[in-house]
Amino acid sequence: MYTTNYNVPKESFDKLQVAALIGLMFIGAAFVYSATMANDSAALQPWYDQAWVRQIVWYVLGLGMATFVCVVDYHTLSRWADVAYWVMILFLIAVLIPKIGTTHGWGARRWIDFGAFQFQPSEFAKLAYIAAGASFLSRPVEELKQPAIFWKGIGMMLLPFVLILKEPDLGSALVLLPTGLVMMVVAGTPRRYLLQLMACVGLLGSLFVADVLFAPARWQIPMENYQRNRLLIYFGRDYKDSAPPNATPAELQRLRQRQLDDAYNVRQALISVGSGGLFGKGWRQGTQNALGYLPRAVAHNDFIFSVIAEEEGFVGSVIVLTLYAVVLFTGLRIAGQARDRLGRLMAVGVVTLIFSHVFVNIGMNIRIMPVTGVPLPLLSYGGSSVLCSLIAVGLMQNIHIHRKGY
Repeated sequence: MYTTNYNVPKESFDKLQVAALIGLMFIGAAFVYSATMANDSAALQPWYDQAWVRQIVWYVLGLGMATFVCVVDYHTLSRWADVAYWVMILFLIAVLIPKIGTTHGWGARRWIDFGAFQFQPSEFAKLAYIAAGASFLSRPVEELKQPAIFWKGIGMMLLPFVLILKEPDLGSALVLLPTGLVMMVVAGTPRRYLLQLMACVGLLGSLFVADVLFAPARWQIPMENYQRNRLLIYFGRDYKDSAPPNATPAELQRLRQRQLDDAYNVRQALISVGSGGLFGKGWRQGTQNALGYLPRAVAHNDFIFSVIAEEEGFVGSVIVLTLYAVVLFTGLRIAGQARDRLGRLMAVGVVTLIFSHVFVNIGMNIRIMPVTGVPLPLLSYGGSSVLCSLIAVGLMQNIHIHRKGY
C-alpha cells in the first residue's frame, strides 16, 4: 500500500509579499528624502533630526514589531484582542481631552505627545478593531443570524468610528466602514442584514452630502469649516453660491479668492501628477516640490504620491501601484489559505484596510476623492502609520506561516 502525504510544505514567509514590502519602504525613504530636503531649512538640520532618517527608524522599529507578531501564533494574539480594543477606546477618549490630546495643522486633536513620539491612537485603533472584530465574527455562522449578535458587531465598529470622527478625523473614521462591512460579509452575516445596513448607510450618506451642498447655515450638520470647504471643493460648488443676494463685487471677489486658497493643495497636487509625464523629471528634480508650489508641510505625508508621480512619471506611479497590488493579492491568497475563519477574517480585514488607505490617498492626489488626511501606507511620513502598516503585514505573515497544511 502507498501512503499519501497531503501536507503541503510550509514556507517561513510569503516571500513575494515581503519583497513588495521592501520595495515600498525603499521608495518611501527615497521620496520622503526628496520631499523634505528641497526645503533649505530642513537640509540645515542635523542628519539624525531629518524626516527621512526618522522614517527609516520607524521602518526598523516596525519590522521588529512585525517580526514579534509573526512569532506569536495569531490564536494567542486573538485572546488579547478584546483587551487591545478597549485599551484603544480609552486612548481615543483620552486624546479628546485638551490637556492630554495635542493638535497639529488644522486644529484636529488626534495625537498624544510622548516627547520623542507623537502617538496617534486612531491608527492603532483600526488594527485593534480588526483583531477584535475577527475574533467576534469567527463564532459559528448560526449565531451570526441572531439580531443581537449582528447589532453588537455593528456597535463594535461604530464606537471607534464615532470617537475618531469626534477628533475630527473623517478619513480614518471612514476607512473603518468598508473594513467592518467586508469582514461581516466574509464571516457569513445574513445578506438581508447587510442589505438593510448598506441601504441605511447609503441614505445617511446622501443626506449628509445634501446637507453639505444645499442646507442653509442654521440646518447644517456641525463640522469644522475646513472639512466642509474640502467637500464643497470636491463637489465643485462655487463659494459665491452661498453669498447673500445683495453681496457687493468686493465680497464676491473675497469668496472667490478664499475658494482658490482652499483648493490650492488639491490643484497643485494634480498639477504635480500631470507634469510628470511618462518618465518623470527625475529624482529630486520635481519643480512643484522644489519651488514650494506643492506645500512642503504636506508634500511628504498626504501628497507623497504627487511627489513620486512628478519625479518618476507614469512609470513610477505604475510601479507603486504594482507593489501595492502584490501586497493586496498575496494578502487575499493568505486569506484563502488560512487555517480557520479567524485567520481568514483577520487577513481580509487587513487587506481591506490597506486597500481603503491606498484608494483614498491616491484618489485625493488625483482629485477623485476629497482630501481627508488618510496616509499612504509605508510611503507617507509618520511613525504611527508606518508602525501600524508593518504590524498589519506581520499579522498576514503570521496567518501564512500557520496556514492549513492540507
